[in-house]
Amino acid sequence: MPKSLRCLTLAAMLLGGPALAAPVQLSAGQTDYPVITDTDDTPAGPLVIDGCTLAAGAHCPGVDLSHADLSGINLNGADLSNATMTRVNLTGAQLRGADLSGADLRGARFPMAQMQGLKALGADLTGANLDGTRLAGADFTDANLTAISMEASWAPKARFVRARIVAANLSEAKFYNADMALARLEANNIRFTIWEGVHMEDCSGCPVDW
Repeated sequence: MPKSLRCLTLAAMLLGGPALAAPVQLSAGQTDYPVITDTDDTPAGPLVIDGCTLAAGAHCPGVDLSHADLSGINLNGADLSNATMTRVNLTGAQLRGADLSGADLRGARFPMAQMQGLKALGADLTGANLDGTRLAGADFTDANLTAISMEASWAPKARFVRARIVAANLSEAKFYNADMALARLEANNIRFTIWEGVHMEDCSGCPVDW
């Protein structure tokens, strides 16, 4: 053992601390020592969070999925009503016919998600990202869509009755035959947005002369 290491070991023993372990000796050319690696592999089996097995048709009202990475997951027909889903990542997820009514979706990410027939009545989507989503027939009645981004989203026949859409990015979104009756729109980016056939009765700020 080198003199310096013997001194450190003796000092540790005198102070009541543990002696330093002797250094591991490797023979010249040795290559069979262990290699530690990290992996991002997804565990086998269904994903379970807050007691909810996340899969198509799941019944988990009120579940807490805050900050969860659920990109690409299949939640078609799932009941996630009144769930807490702040900043959840659902990029490319399948949410056809899912129920997110009353859910807290502030800062959630849904880019390129398939959300046809989604129900999000009264949900809070403040700051959510819905770029490139497919929202045909989705229902956002009474939802808070403040500061959302729906760039290039496809939302024919979607319902935004009494919804709040303020300071949002609606650039290139397609709202063919959507229902925005009694909705409130204000200070939105509507560059190249399509409003063909949209029902705008008693809507505040809807571009009736687009």
